[in-house]
Amino acid sequence: MSVAAMIETTQYLSFTLDDEVFALDISKVREVMDFTTVTKVPGTPEFMRGVINLRGSVVPVVDLRLKFGMSKAEKTVNTCIIIAEIPLDGDTTVIGALADSVQEVFELKTDQMEPPPRIGKRLDTDFIKGMGKCDEQFIIILDIDRVFSSGELTVVHESGRGMLL
Repeated sequence: MSVAAMIETTQYLSFTLDDEVFALDISKVREVMDFTTVTKVPGTPEFMRGVINLRGSVVPVVDLRLKFGMSKAEKTVNTCIIIAEIPLDGDTTVIGALADSVQEVFELKTDQMEPPPRIGKRLDTDFIKGMGKCDEQFIIILDIDRVFSSGELTVVHESGRGMLL
C-alpha cells in the first residue's frame, strides 16, 4: 500500500461564529437543532447560556462565542444548537453549542490540515486541532474535547443534572 493511500480522511461539520468558520469532527456531533428556549441556570459561568429539554433530557447549552472572547450573538433565523458528545471522567457528557449558522459536512484529508498556530506561551490554542483550507478559506478545526477545562465541563454537567424540565 502506498503512502498516499494511507492518508486519512475525516468528515467535519462546519459552522460560523461571528464571521469566522469553525468545524467539529462529525463523530462528536449527535445532531443539529434549531434554536429553542434556553433556561438560565443561576451561578454558572457567562459562557453557559442555560439548559434545554432535548426529548426529556436536560442538556446544558454553551455559547462558544463567549467562550472564545467574542461578543454575545443575537438570535437570528440561522442560529442553531449543535448537540455534541464530550468525554468527562470516563463518561460521555452531552452539551449543546450555540452557533450563528451551520454550513455543511465536508471531508478533509490529514494532508489538507495545517498545525494550529503557535501564538506565544500565554495564549492557549490546545483546543485547535488544526487549520483546514476549503475553497481558499481557512477553517478552524476544533478539538471539542479540549475547548473546555475539566472544571468548566463539571460545572456545565452538574448544572444540567440538577434541573428537571
